[in-house]
Amino acid sequence: MPNRFLRRLTAVAATSLLAAGAVTAGTGTAQAALPTPVSAATARSYLGQLTVKAENRTGYSRDLFPHWITISGACNTRETVLKRDGSGVVTDANCAATSGTWYSPYDGATWHAASDLDIDHVVPLAEAWDSGASAWTTAQRQAFANDLTRPQLIAVTDSVNQAKGDKDPAEWLPSVTGYRCTYVRAWVQVKYYYHLAVDSAEKTALTNVLNGC
Repeated sequence: MPNRFLRRLTAVAATSLLAAGAVTAGTGTAQAALPTPVSAATARSYLGQLTVKAENRTGYSRDLFPHWITISGACNTRETVLKRDGSGVVTDANCAATSGTWYSPYDGATWHAASDLDIDHVVPLAEAWDSGASAWTTAQRQAFANDLTRPQLIAVTDSVNQAKGDKDPAEWLPSVTGYRCTYVRAWVQVKYYYHLAVDSAEKTALTNVLNGC
């Protein structure tokens, strides 16, 4: 793995902390926006540069990706994303969202309770492991699991996130077809940034969606 990539990956957590700093506590709308994925043209270019190889799940455990770390004050990654992605979010002294409104772009549902939402890793942790993260350090996997700078974390309907599980775009895409282009652009951007591979079926699915963007 190139040294410049190791330096980049190690710096992700620190960058995420800075990005999260724009999210304020208490009442009001989020002050930070969900990162916008690269354009379809850029995503197609990135996709063409990704290594294609079979995946390997050997040795995977979710615990190898420490997630929902403290971001600022009492706020962890989940709470930071809920604040960022919601509207009129009110939090208590422990940074837990007590009210607000959230729109889940995967299924088009609107929610008013944070308990109805999961924070999805666009590229699932298991998928990352399968395609290269098994070679990372724990610190690097932690940075990936809490990345607020790339379009990797998003608040969505909990049951939809659970149905997605660790599936890649050859196996699962958002039911809102108008969001699929955004989703695969985000997927490719994250994989490219982290030097993760794709398998052949995954690349075909990504190519097909991007060709329609």
